[in-house]
Amino acid sequence: MAERNANPQQQQRPSRTNCTVAPASTFLQKIQSHAPNSTQLIGFLILFFVSASILLILTSTVFGFIFFMPLVMVSSPVWFPICALLFLSAAGFLSTCGFGVAVVAGSTWMYRYFRGMHPPGSDRVDSARTRIYDTASHVKDYAIEYGGYLQSKVKDAAPGA
Repeated sequence: MAERNANPQQQQRPSRTNCTVAPASTFLQKIQSHAPNSTQLIGFLILFFVSASILLILTSTVFGFIFFMPLVMVSSPVWFPICALLFLSAAGFLSTCGFGVAVVAGSTWMYRYFRGMHPPGSDRVDSARTRIYDTASHVKDYAIEYGGYLQSKVKDAAPGA
């Protein structure tokens, strides 16, 4: 019986090596299960470097404003006329180029239309031309009829005329 009492006590007590090894291995397993994979790590690094570069750009912009604002304020009477002249020159050049492109496109369309190549929209021009011609002929016919009516009225008012 003494052997039975000794054995159950030994069986009930786990060895110290098992106690220290089991929690450490479960702790490492928990850390490894929550560790990011390589894609998440690369994404985090990209986010970190982009955020750092944006912060650096903003900081340098603020310091640039702080250091160069007195120079800009002192030289602003010179900058405004120069900027206005450059703006007007650029606007004039771009509008001239735009008008030139419009003239070339219109001339090309008219050349193709009069040569009978039927450019896009020529059917609308033809229908407008026929409507104008029809309206003009109706006005002419009406004027002839109305003119004859007036001639008869004039003869009635002045029979000797």
